[in-house]
Amino acid sequence: MIESYRDLVEAADTQSEPQRFLFVFCEAELPDDASSEEKQRFESGVGGALTPVVCVDKLVDEARSFDSLVEESQSTGHHWDVVFVAALSGRAGQSPTADEAQQPMQMMVETIRLGKVANYLPFSRTGELLMIG
Repeated sequence: MIESYRDLVEAADTQSEPQRFLFVFCEAELPDDASSEEKQRFESGVGGALTPVVCVDKLVDEARSFDSLVEESQSTGHHWDVVFVAALSGRAGQSPTADEAQQPMQMMVETIRLGKVANYLPFSRTGELLMIG
């Protein structure tokens, strides 16, 4: 059972095929037509919509430390509140290439825009595994 980013990395290491992580960094935003109740909830840290702002794919060995991932994300200049992570399996002992990750990454971005996030692991900026839904 995955309860932390470290657990995710360890789970990837135990897979029979090498893995590539897909990351979609999202910013929490309040829709323009939000009610006053929704605005109050958002201001207290609950609700809103998650909008993808940056996405990247990395081999597991390139993303072993969540702190390093956060530090690297700061160089993009984009604020984010939640990062969704998925893993892409390789074949025949070969890791998926960055090119092979592009289509799954785009599908991930689109499903997140639609609010369908159940297949991804969401982490806060501090590395806490979140429950979204």
